[in-house]
Parts: sequence; structure tokens; C-alpha cells
Amino acid sequence: MSTSFASLRKLCVPAAAVVVAASLSGCLTTPGPTTVGDGRCDATQSQWAVGQPGNEANMRRLKSETGAGLVNPIGPATIVSRDFRQDRLRVFLDASNVITAVRCE
Repeated sequence: MSTSFASLRKLCVPAAAVVVAASLSGCLTTPGPTTVGDGRCDATQSQWAVGQPGNEANMRRLKSETGAGLVNPIGPATIVSRDFRQDRLRVFLDASNVITAVRCE
């Protein structure tokens, strides 16, 4: 009885290792978001957006012009954290989806 358990254990341990390695390899090879430049946000030239609609075209333009790695639209009832990320652009919107402020935070 102990020899069959030992042989079963010899087969299961390598099989489990292969399953774990295969599942982790999918996670490790998935690419993250890419940005042009160093990913630091610079909103000095993006004040044109204030008063504009918060649509996808304007968000894409803001992302490309500021160099931000992350664009974070903030609605009027959205609670935000006070942490600072040099790659994040926060786009503040009013209840009518109009951009009220654009800041790198």
C-alpha cells in the first residue's frame, strides 16, 4: 500500500509543478499599458480642455499631449485619494460631463 502511494506522489508533484508554472507564465508575459516618453504627466499645455466635453476623443488627446500613463476621469460625486502619482492625469468633470479642471496628481 505504501509503494503505490509513493509512486502516486512521484507523479502528482511534478504534474502540479507544471500546472502552477503554466498558470504563472500567462501572468508574467502579459504586457502592461504603454506610454510615449517617460510616463510623467505635464498638464501645462492642456488647459484648452476646460469647458470641453469629457468624451473619449478629448480624453485620448489629453493622454497623448500630457504624456500621462493613466487618465483618471473624476465625476462630481467621486471620492479621490490624496496620493500622488507622477504618471496620472486627473480630469475633473461636472454633472453635465464638461471638463472643469485638468491636473497631474
